[in-house]
Amino acid sequence: MKKRLTATLFLIGVTCSGQAQEPDNPPDNQTSAPSERSVSAREMIPNLADDQKEIWTFPSHLGRDHYWIPALAIVAVTAGLVAADPWTDKPFATTTVFHGFNSVFSSTATSAGIAITPVSLYAIGLLKKDSYAEHTALLAGEAVADSEVVATVLKTADRRLRPEYVPPNGNFSDSWFEAPGGVGLGRGGFPSGHAIAAFSVATVMARRYGARHRWVPYVAYGLAATVGLSRVTTLAHFPSDVFLGAALGYSVSRFAVLR
Repeated sequence: MKKRLTATLFLIGVTCSGQAQEPDNPPDNQTSAPSERSVSAREMIPNLADDQKEIWTFPSHLGRDHYWIPALAIVAVTAGLVAADPWTDKPFATTTVFHGFNSVFSSTATSAGIAITPVSLYAIGLLKKDSYAEHTALLAGEAVADSEVVATVLKTADRRLRPEYVPPNGNFSDSWFEAPGGVGLGRGGFPSGHAIAAFSVATVMARRYGARHRWVPYVAYGLAATVGLSRVTTLAHFPSDVFLGAALGYSVSRFAVLR
């Protein structure tokens, strides 16, 4: 059962790579803008450095092109979810309804599923000499790396306690700067690392293949949302952790990696 997620994501990679008709060009009717950025294994480190500069200097661009509107919306929704976290996460601590779901979408299974998509797509691209598939896989890997850097910085700063460490009758509202183990890289739970990685991969796949194959965004974002839900039902994260992770994963992929 735990292999279903990895098998499904692997199938997405196989299908998408098989639909690219010309190695050096995007599929028919595919928007070319996201695919024109130069990407290769050799350029990965310089690209990551460039991406991180774009990400961390983003606040200085908030006044341009109405960027502040979606940014404010994300902040508002996140703040609302943080306020609601003490009530929204408690039910999952006292129910066994999601036991089967949690056993399939475990932390290990979802991590493997997220990783296997770009890896399998890259391998298939090499075998088929399909540079579009190869580039898509590299962009997905770059997006995950960028997103995880952001998540690690934020987790280290906020050290938010995960719901699984709060007793059933404990104080769910006092979760900040309480993560066990003291100060250390990525010890906090805000945002969700699984959610940010899943939506990073999903956004690259959806943007690169969605115009030609309308089902790809539905499957990609649907699987990413399922990964996010699993982090709540397993008490690994609060809903606000997952929401912000999803928003950051999408934003980093679309605006920093795909440009």
